[in-house]
Amino acid sequence: MADPTVAGATVWLTGLPSAGKTTVATAVAARLRDTGRRVEVLDGDAVREHLSAGLGFSRADRDTNVARIGFVAELLARNGVLVFAAVISPYAAARDAVRARHVASGTPYLEVHVATPVEVCSVRDVKGLYAKQRAGEIAGLTGVDDAYEAPTAPELVLRTESSALDASVDAVLAALSERGLL
Repeated sequence: MADPTVAGATVWLTGLPSAGKTTVATAVAARLRDTGRRVEVLDGDAVREHLSAGLGFSRADRDTNVARIGFVAELLARNGVLVFAAVISPYAAARDAVRARHVASGTPYLEVHVATPVEVCSVRDVKGLYAKQRAGEIAGLTGVDDAYEAPTAPELVLRTESSALDASVDAVLAALSERGLL
């Protein structure tokens, strides 16, 4: 049973493919699990495979995927889990709708922009997407030939190209601590 004195929250990490969203989320979650905190990572790719199977990459499908992840994140967070949602979530309106869901339920929400330049992401190319796009094998790659609407007022900006993973983890933990969520 959840401890009612421990507040849950959603930390929504948005950014380009290969920006470092999942890497940061997983590292923060691991550090918090070591303290006994209930944490969950919702990785955009994993959720797409299991909860949003069948969705494509049209704007409507991407928005549906973000809404589903937002619903699950808010549900978990409302019940005392600290949720790290690592999701490209390229459109501001979809992210705003997730924030609004959290606000409506009184569930804490922090948006973290993992603001890694596309040039760095394309070198990292964790899933080979940038190479496939350059080869003409795929189209609609976020930040290359499809839109990415960067957050205008995130609670935190991480520049993973110029800071170590531990520094990013520390920054997320500090943001949570400043809000009384740790």
